[in-house]
Amino acid sequence: MKKNLLIISAAILILSAILIIWNVRRGARLLQPGSMMPSSDVNALLGRAKDLQDKGDLAGARSAYEKLLSDYFNSRDVMDWQKKIEGLNLKLLFSPAITSGSLLYEVKSGDTLSGIAKQFNTTADLIKKSNNIADDRIFPGNKLKVWTAPFSILVDKSQNSLILKTDEKVIKTYVVSTGKDNSTPAGTFKIVNKLDSPTWFKAGAVVPADDPQNILGTRWLGFDLPGYGIHGTTDPGSLGSQVTQGCVRMSNPDIEELYIIVPMGTEATVVD
Repeated sequence: MKKNLLIISAAILILSAILIIWNVRRGARLLQPGSMMPSSDVNALLGRAKDLQDKGDLAGARSAYEKLLSDYFNSRDVMDWQKKIEGLNLKLLFSPAITSGSLLYEVKSGDTLSGIAKQFNTTADLIKKSNNIADDRIFPGNKLKVWTAPFSILVDKSQNSLILKTDEKVIKTYVVSTGKDNSTPAGTFKIVNKLDSPTWFKAGAVVPADDPQNILGTRWLGFDLPGYGIHGTTDPGSLGSQVTQGCVRMSNPDIEELYIIVPMGTEATVVD
């Protein structure tokens, strides 16, 4: 009898120990980043990001948001953090700060903005924007930030989104419209022409750039597939749906921003 009681007591102790270990391990799993989010840690990172941004350390602020996104990817705030990162990406791109993907170039005698842009496969507009240059005048000895990393574009028809990337890193996500009845062709294309204030050549008519009926908006980025490309719009309310005749449509401010950034030859991949 006594022996049976000892066996039962030992079994109870073993079971209790197993339950304690299981609960401890379960608790540890719940506290893994992305599963359980200690608010103090998140608030500390958010505070750090804001403080760094207020001090002008945009790269540091971006890193803080990227850590939030990495460690707490199940949070309901991830979309907000991603937007913060993308906003900082653009501020850094358009600033004189030298970051990964750029270099400091010293202007030599005979240099021109267009020549420097061609040498590094970027745009003169981006050099001007990131160096706060108002016109095309540059002088020997000037030091300029020049972007050198290649950009690429991904258009997702199912999401009506356009993602600007560099070295596989997302720079910014835009809302776009694509072709009705899935008429935007899928594939990988290259931008072969860029037009400021494009004229619309439609069947039987030529619509000038300043005509309210010109659906191309303020900019055109043409694909190496004739008749197709990315352009602005006179109907921003249509963005986010499949309504175009096959092209990719953006808001005018967005296409003007993209026009500054991407050079000729940039790859644009369209997926279903």
